[in-house]
Amino acid sequence: MISQFFVLSQRGDNIVFRDYRGEVPKGSAEIFFRKVKFWKEDGQEEAPPVFNVDGVNYFHVKVVGLLFVATTRANVSPSLVLELLQRIARVIKDYVGVLNEDSIRKNFVLVYELLDEVIDFGFVQTTSTELLKSYIFNEPIILDSARLSSIGPTGLFMQGTKRMPGTAVTKSVVASEPGGRKREEIFVDIIEKISVTFSSSGYILTSEIDGTIQMKSYLTGNPEIRLALNEDLSIGRGGGSAYDYRSSFGSGAVILDDCNFHESVRLDNFEVDKTLTLVPPDGEFPVMNYRMTQEFKPPFRINALIEEAGALKAEVILKIFAEFPSNITSNTIAVQMPLPKYTIRASFELEPGAVGQTTDFKEANKRLEWGLKKIVGGSEHTLRARLTFSPEAHGNITKESGPVSMTFTIPMYNSSRLQVGNDA
Repeated sequence: MISQFFVLSQRGDNIVFRDYRGEVPKGSAEIFFRKVKFWKEDGQEEAPPVFNVDGVNYFHVKVVGLLFVATTRANVSPSLVLELLQRIARVIKDYVGVLNEDSIRKNFVLVYELLDEVIDFGFVQTTSTELLKSYIFNEPIILDSARLSSIGPTGLFMQGTKRMPGTAVTKSVVASEPGGRKREEIFVDIIEKISVTFSSSGYILTSEIDGTIQMKSYLTGNPEIRLALNEDLSIGRGGGSAYDYRSSFGSGAVILDDCNFHESVRLDNFEVDKTLTLVPPDGEFPVMNYRMTQEFKPPFRINALIEEAGALKAEVILKIFAEFPSNITSNTIAVQMPLPKYTIRASFELEPGAVGQTTDFKEANKRLEWGLKKIVGGSEHTLRARLTFSPEAHGNITKESGPVSMTFTIPMYNSSRLQVGNDA
């Protein structure tokens, strides 16, 4: 049960606000945004997804730069509310085509109609795009192509080595093509989040993949489709080694630790020929979620070297090696490294001819930040940082630095080697 739902922009502007029960003060959106923007509790730099202020529980997720928030005074399951916020974001995206501030403002009547059908007096009714079609009567106002291209890539779906045309997956599932024609298209993508821990000498300590097979359907008539996965796919360890190095480098079976499927998926033939049978509902949904801890080859390798360079000085050398093929490019790479608390200044030196790279020293939280616009497979990049320390007593700078963390996106690449095909 939730009391309020609202969507805020990155500036804190109220884009959507719906009060279902009247139990929480009207100024909750302002209280929430101020708390999140200036969060300084528990030594964390960012507010957690769930927190309490004056007896009100705040739940929030960030989706494409927008904050989706729910409030309640009741003791409800955080997992339930966070999943609900993600599903509301997905439903709105299905109906308005592309999820951003402009599209929500243009379609505010439709969005409020959706919210009233999804939640009634704080209780969830349905988050199914398919079922909501019977109750939603407002037509979406679609952003024109010029505005979509200025916003940039918004979909996850790709084709070949290029993205799908800008408007291919940004159309509403309830809108028809010009002339009244229906779209008969379906898009499938594999999205993986990789977590790898390296030792100081570069060896892998832990590795894990959380993946999703994502689908967006514009098919009419509820046809049945079949998706074929790798023939050598197996679920569960089955006594295999946790560090099967054969499978790390392109040979051996794909072994998933565990997985779950969308409610529309039938597994009649899954054990026999690794095919999934389903009647896809309208809109975007996860066909399958999976987790994998089988040894795999990470897309990047990072080396960090820290050396003292005289009194109250040290030098940090960071090297990134791209371990994926040269025809693939990684985008929006961000590297962070905590530095000793007595660091007062940092100067940076990039490799000659470096383009699209940024460096920064966050003095407030003593952190080095290195941003790269893109990295081509097979390439190597280096950053040197010269640190200056305060005169106060300090210990081992190597132990007080790090660990190095890195976020990135690699289109058209998946480390698990899981494959999806159409089984005609």
